[in-house]
Amino acid sequence: MSSAITHRMVETNGVRLHVAEQGEGPLVVFVHGFPESWHSWRHQLAAVSAAGYRAVAIDQRGYGDSDRPHAVEAYDQVELAADVAGLIDVLGEKNAVVVGHDWGAPVAWHSALLHPDKVRAVVGMSVPYAGRPPASPLERLRATFKDIFFYVLYFQAEGVAEAELEADVRRSLRVIFFALSGDAPAQGAFKLAPPSSPFLPTMVDDGRLPSFLTEADLDYYASEFQKSGFRGPLNFYRNFDRTWQRTAALAGAKVQQPALFIAGARDPVILWSQTQLERMPDAVPQLRRSLILPGAGHWVQQERPIETNQALLEFLGSL
Repeated sequence: MSSAITHRMVETNGVRLHVAEQGEGPLVVFVHGFPESWHSWRHQLAAVSAAGYRAVAIDQRGYGDSDRPHAVEAYDQVELAADVAGLIDVLGEKNAVVVGHDWGAPVAWHSALLHPDKVRAVVGMSVPYAGRPPASPLERLRATFKDIFFYVLYFQAEGVAEAELEADVRRSLRVIFFALSGDAPAQGAFKLAPPSSPFLPTMVDDGRLPSFLTEADLDYYASEFQKSGFRGPLNFYRNFDRTWQRTAALAGAKVQQPALFIAGARDPVILWSQTQLERMPDAVPQLRRSLILPGAGHWVQQERPIETNQALLEFLGSL
């Protein structure tokens, strides 16, 4: 029987992070994505700790009670991976399995690449790893989406998306969670729009809460973002090119640790990332399994906790 979740603040890499901890045993660190929090891992903390592990979910910098550096450049992957590596030290462990979803997945992959002594295995969800791109990621996106709206490009201008999302935080979160879930209509999460469009009107919305969220869950997320705002979370998107520039030494590097990948078949990120998905076995030679869950959307560990936990525990048990 696992213990209750406890909460505390830890200092790592020059910032204070809020962590939620449950259980004892080998360390497993959970890293959330956008726009989420440690709460995204509520189903995993219970299952993993009950199986004999020390499960620790963080609020990444910029989120919740964690520190929120103002500078855009404080949010590149080198800094975020250093947060994780430092956390493992602060928790008194030699190494950990790092599990990341959405933006947490690049953080997990980069933690494995940049701090291989700290990361004994890695689990990526939603965002595959296919190696450092050969050219500027933002230039490629601008060339691809020059005539239509794409949210990553919209997020680049400081203050614009913040104002839109913070106008009604609870509604913003509900729309994003619904549109990217398996509950959204089969034609996809986004409507075609001109580049000048704001973000939320491009998302499919029928006014419902997605089935994986309760009203209490949404209230919790909303309270966290009313406290933190969206600047820190959006700064993750403003560091595509900075990360690319700072990781030149990773050109051609492979993730050498044992790895697991999990995603929903209806996740828009997976639909956009087919090439990366195909290249992942070369970039991650010890990829043990790539599990794509039919009917699931972007929020895979929340939408399909039973299957996600089963795959996660099988992987942890195999290490």
